[in-house]
Amino acid sequence: MKLIETKLNLSPITKRRVGNFISNRRAYISFWIFLSLFLLSLGAEFIANDKPILIHYRGKFYFPIFKYYPETVFGGDFDSEADYHDTYIQNNIKSAGGWMLWPIIPYKFDTIDYELNVPVPAPPSARHWLGTDDQGHDVVALIIYGFRISVFFGLILTFLSSFIGIAAGAIQGYFGGIIDLLFQRFLEIWTSLPSLYILIILTSIITPTFGLLLFILLLFRWTSLVGVVRAEFLRARNYDFVRAAKALGVKNLSIMFRHILPNAMVSTLTFLPFILNGSIVSLTSLDFLGLGLPPEYPSLGRLLAQGKANLQAPWLGISSFVVLAVLLSLLIFIGEGARDAFDPRKNFA
Repeated sequence: MKLIETKLNLSPITKRRVGNFISNRRAYISFWIFLSLFLLSLGAEFIANDKPILIHYRGKFYFPIFKYYPETVFGGDFDSEADYHDTYIQNNIKSAGGWMLWPIIPYKFDTIDYELNVPVPAPPSARHWLGTDDQGHDVVALIIYGFRISVFFGLILTFLSSFIGIAAGAIQGYFGGIIDLLFQRFLEIWTSLPSLYILIILTSIITPTFGLLLFILLLFRWTSLVGVVRAEFLRARNYDFVRAAKALGVKNLSIMFRHILPNAMVSTLTFLPFILNGSIVSLTSLDFLGLGLPPEYPSLGRLLAQGKANLQAPWLGISSFVVLAVLLSLLIFIGEGARDAFDPRKNFA
């Protein structure tokens, strides 16, 4: 703790908040576990891939992960990309005194293993640690890539929805009056719309992509923080420093986002881990129902749906359930720690 304070030169209130978060051991450990898992998923191509990380062939080095190489480069006959699992290509490289450095898991999330000796979904084995799905895809690779896209989707949706929600709540709370009244009536109508039915209708008309699905969920997710920010602005707009700023001719935007918003962000930041949690659950639920990302994207929800459809392969449902349970639990614990960190009634020992 003292090392952090020395290096970052934190203010007293920030020191107290950091200390509160660290004193919550469950949240502190969860934060580092989540950060480690997320950083590992960022390097998914180096952990699970059907292409070698590095090839040494005839005195030259090749990097198939980053560059396309036709099989003619390795003594093959075709100009198509080399299949590095093909024994012919492997023997050509070995016969020339070369070698290949493979990832820990030599399969990508969309790699189909055609050399299985058992019907799919294959049970866990030394070849596939958590087995395969009903299409021959490695489950561990699906989990790693699905974890990454779920967190990325959740982070983007959380950032955009929070940005819009904070701006809307700030305008509504600061100006009040007729603006606040009309906005409240609009929110009542908007939040009463059946979002699931609208999603079903839209996805039946338009094939959802990553960006389109993000936009559709953003339409209903941005209202999460409006009430919290509105309440903070309604309370803070009558403070003496706000009135003094108005009397001095300071512009409304400057007062809102430079003076009032930092006070409102204290309560807002404690909600972000829970909003991230809800965003990931929304994507997983839609994928489980078949209304989410296209099949070319790895998906934890789709893996969960395969577990439901293949009850004779319990490793599918168990694997996806455990990953989602751990991910969501970590975010909940981090959210609890953030809540304690910003609680002015708590002080770390």
